[in-house]
Amino acid sequence: MSTTDDLVANAGRYAATFEQNDLTAAPSRRLTVVACMDARLDLFALLGLEIGDAHIIRNAGGIVTDDVVRSLLISQRKLGTTDVVVIQHTGCGLLDLDADALAGELEAETGRRPGFELGSFHDLDASVRASVEHLRYERFLLHRGSVRGFVYEVETGRLREVR
Repeated sequence: MSTTDDLVANAGRYAATFEQNDLTAAPSRRLTVVACMDARLDLFALLGLEIGDAHIIRNAGGIVTDDVVRSLLISQRKLGTTDVVVIQHTGCGLLDLDADALAGELEAETGRRPGFELGSFHDLDASVRASVEHLRYERFLLHRGSVRGFVYEVETGRLREVR
């Protein structure tokens, strides 16, 4: 059995006892979390969240990109979220990544460079600050005053605020 087959079997067991059909698309805590896709980040356990509490937007690095802004503006304008938390983490694969070299590898392999930024950073706290500032000045967002940034330390499980 493949990993996907295991997932499908798990989904069948989940559906057999499913009782959360009263949840709405609007998160009960009016919160959106922007975070890295790293599998070591269990955002629900870390933040004490339950299903239905928050929108979770994840990508490589937890960097604010155009697609993050797109999702966040829909979250705010159509589903009522007001607070934003940005979480990046130690040991991230984008930390010190040579994005230009990777783009060159992709071009050599496929014949073209990606039409999007791969994203990378050399200073984790500065990256968090940049993402927070991007959101605080993003004119498409309704709620820019309640944006805070954090670093999750994968070595200790601690979350620290970046100011």
